[in-house]
Order: sequence, then structure tokens, then C-alpha cells
Amino acid sequence: MADLFSDAAAPEPSALTGFAGNRLQRWSEKRSETSVPEALADPRARLLLVGAGRAVLRPNGTTADPWFDVASANTLGADTDGAVLLGYEDDGTPVLAAYADVEALPDDLKAIDYRSIYVQGLLDAPALGALAQGAALISWHDTHRFCSRCGHKSAMADGGYKRVCPQCDGQHFPRTDPVVIMLSVSVDNQRCLLGRSPHFPEGMYSCLAGFVEPGETIENAVRRETEEEAGITIGRVAYHASQPWPFPHTLMIGCYCEALTETIRIDDELEDARWFTRREVRAFLDGDGGTGLKMPPRGAIASLLVRDWAARD
Repeated sequence: MADLFSDAAAPEPSALTGFAGNRLQRWSEKRSETSVPEALADPRARLLLVGAGRAVLRPNGTTADPWFDVASANTLGADTDGAVLLGYEDDGTPVLAAYADVEALPDDLKAIDYRSIYVQGLLDAPALGALAQGAALISWHDTHRFCSRCGHKSAMADGGYKRVCPQCDGQHFPRTDPVVIMLSVSVDNQRCLLGRSPHFPEGMYSCLAGFVEPGETIENAVRRETEEEAGITIGRVAYHASQPWPFPHTLMIGCYCEALTETIRIDDELEDARWFTRREVRAFLDGDGGTGLKMPPRGAIASLLVRDWAARD
């Protein structure tokens, strides 16, 4: 058995990404039609309030408090009837998420988008992880209110982890969209391929990425996306880490891949792509190093892939 895990790092790389620090006990086997009402009736219950890609926070200097009790959530007009049960803290405290109107808040509260929350470090890792879970579930319910089989309005079930159609008995489950994100490296492992999309901040380069298609392995998705976006033929592929990404319900699957060719031909998804030496990458990892270039922030899996590669000789 030891050989199976001889390359496993501790802590595992995925644990170092943003949104990956969720510590809640999900207890999926205990979800039922009464899970949410029972959780809301618990005086210890804590709720995250989200809507329109933002979370409701109570600013506290350089950090923020994302938690509300049931009474406070109802006062703010949150849809607690449509709340989803995220899980339980170690002491049994139930944690939920609910939709809230983020455009009508009192002056002591702010609605901040998820990306800014993690970039600015406003929440600790467990709260940020719970936010990723809650944001994904609330978004899924908002866009899947009607049965995809017959078009009838469906109803939430199992604590928010299923929707059931009363017309045709169709059952629908929350989706997670797999996305491969990969760092292509040269055969001699001394250079890596980074690209930039037109919507990136000025000077930012990152790993290439793309959705896994039906009937496709992770490895073949890495090869296809790299060839489509940059014209590079890929050989070996190795998994490195994953990251929940609530935009709106994605799982980023981080891989390294070996480039068998080096001539770049970018498609219309990229503004630019180029090869960087390890020395060049190290120069702008923590600031531009005089290059005018920068990486995605720490916590993004693209940054983790590049940093872990750059740290190796």
C-alpha cells in the first residue's frame, strides 16, 4: 500500500488553494425532508447569505463576519424557507446558506463578490470553504427551478441537495462542472507555457484551462484544450491538485503536462501565450520583478501550479 501513496504530499496541495478549507461535517446520509426546518429551529444555527455572486458581510477592519442567526437573516428578508443545509460544525451546530437581496442592505453590512472576498483575505479558510459550497448550491437552485424533463416547477428536497418534480417524478441533483487547468512544461522541464486572456488585468499571465467535455478523460481534456488554445501537442499528463471554484459551481482540476512541441499558435480565446524559463517565472511570482508581469493571486490554483513547479530544480 505504501507505494500507492509514496508521492503524496502533506499537506496535500489542494488544501493550499482558496475555497478549499471547508471543515463542515456534511453527513449526507442524514439529509431528509426535515433537515432544513430542524436546522433552522436550532438556536445555534448559523447562515451565510448570498445572492447575485456576492455574499453579505459585516466588515470588521481588515476582515469580515459572514455569519447570521436565523432571526437576523429573516429581518434582512433572506429566503430561509429556501435555505440549503451545508453541514454541521464539530459540536453539532448546523450551518446553512440562503438567498438574500444584496441590493437592499443596512449601512453596517456590505455585499462583496466572492473573488474579492478571497483575494482580500476577508474570511478565514473554513468560512471561505463553506461559502464556496453555499454559493454553488444557491446558484444551482436559482437556475434550475423547473424540471428539465417536463418543464413543471420543481421543489427542493434532501436539505437542498436534490430537486423533485411533482409532475413527472423527475429527480435532479446539484451540478459541478469539471474544468482542467494545466501548466505545460518543456521536455527538459526548464520552461513553462503561460497565456493571457483579453479580460485579464494588465500584465497577468496564467495557466491554460478549459471545460472537460462529455465522454472525455481529464488527461485527454488537458491535451485537447492545450492544442486548441496554443497549438501545443501534449504527451504525459500528471494530476497535481484541485480547487472548488464558485463561479458558479466549478471544480478546477490542476495538472502538469509535458509539451512535445513548442511552436505556439494561439486561438481567439487568448491574447498572448509564451514560454517562460524558471528564472523568469521566479522573478515575477511575488511582484513583477521589474518585468511588468504578474501571476494570479495566491489561493488560485493557477498560482499554486506555477509556484510548485518554480520551486523545483
